[in-house]
Amino acid sequence: MSPIFDWFFAQYHEVPTHLVVLEIIAVIFGFLSVWYAKQDNILVYPTGIISTAIFVYILAVYSLLGDMMINAYYFAMSIYGWYIWTRKVDNTHYTPITKATKKEHKTSLFIFIATIIFVFAVYQISDNWNSWTAYVDIGTTAIFFVGMWLMAKKKLENWIYWIIGDLISVPLYLYKGLVFSSFQYLLFTVVAIYGYRAWQKSLNKPEKSLLN
Repeated sequence: MSPIFDWFFAQYHEVPTHLVVLEIIAVIFGFLSVWYAKQDNILVYPTGIISTAIFVYILAVYSLLGDMMINAYYFAMSIYGWYIWTRKVDNTHYTPITKATKKEHKTSLFIFIATIIFVFAVYQISDNWNSWTAYVDIGTTAIFFVGMWLMAKKKLENWIYWIIGDLISVPLYLYKGLVFSSFQYLLFTVVAIYGYRAWQKSLNKPEKSLLN
């Protein structure tokens, strides 16, 4: 085997098989969810719910509390987003993609700061400051919380937060030994860039179908 191949699978040395299988399943559904988001397809939510539910368990095992809460939050926001996306603006058209208003930008800032304070408190109470990754985890948690909220509201700016958070998560997960997840975030970055461009073209255009 090549050194890269050996290193790749060495990351899973002594990791229980069921965790590896679950991670692969979560990654597949996670990628499908992001892909459907790029397509502005309602299937973003059922696929995302499956992925996030699995990751809540995996991240709890790895003590990545911030990311664990991200996925629990995703799970809840997926239900909310599912509702928002299926709302109709008239008899035949659904909620369109729009840009965030000044009020929504202020709400985004509030969510970001509140998330940092909350996750910091969780780490402090649980005394889980076992690595510098905890601080990075707090930052990405805040970024993704805002991104998920904006996506549920069908705001174009959600992709900017995903791109930033994904780029940070690639080396974080690699360092933690979650190779498949790291690769997933790399793919997420690429899809998010295309997602931003695709949503730009659909701005303020109410859709007749949610299965594009």
